[in-house]
Amino acid sequence: MIRHALIFWITTALAVWGLVLDIMARGLAALSFFIFPLILLGLLYYAYKIAPGRMGGGPGRPRTKVKPSAKTMSKVAGIRKTTGSPGKRKSYPFQVIEGSKGKNDDQLPKYH
Repeated sequence: MIRHALIFWITTALAVWGLVLDIMARGLAALSFFIFPLILLGLLYYAYKIAPGRMGGGPGRPRTKVKPSAKTMSKVAGIRKTTGSPGKRKSYPFQVIEGSKGKNDDQLPKYH
């Protein structure tokens, strides 16, 4: 974590140093190169932060409520009843079916 912060601050310091040297060499005309990236960042900020709130589902608009069916509610009620006793194991309708091939215990690994 410290290494990433160190890389970030070194990169930031070099960027600021390059900007200062560029302004000293060309004056304020060097800042004209930042107009397009600043406009692009502003549009991205607008698109991600401000525009989705206005499109739909904003705080001013009521949300439509979905009413679950009776079948879904009965399933949910059944699940809630069975989860009441966490100490008991659930019984699953699965069982192990032994294969018809003969097993050779010599070929089985010791650890698996």
